[in-house]
Amino acid sequence: MLSDIAAWLFALFVLDPLDAQLRERVGSANLPLQALQQSRQCVAAHGPRLLEQAGSSPGWATATAIGIAVGWSSPVHLFDTGDPNCAALVRFMNAKSKEEPEGR
Repeated sequence: MLSDIAAWLFALFVLDPLDAQLRERVGSANLPLQALQQSRQCVAAHGPRLLEQAGSSPGWATATAIGIAVGWSSPVHLFDTGDPNCAALVRFMNAKSKEEPEGR
């Protein structure tokens, strides 16, 4: 039960906002369609593994979700940068963090 809640919180605070940011960038024409497709393929490939980890380690899931939600950490470190699809996602996330003003 606790592991299901942790996985749900992880999806709610990490994966869902990431998908929303991708859709927002495409809507504002700041992200090429190919980069969107690669980013979604990365999330589709690594998302289930992350959700499995969140379910088996509720403490990690909760700490990670909270850290990302409040801006203490970035979801970039969750994805394999050796995967070309994830490299596009990492570039997008790094560019987004540079655009945000300090103190948000």
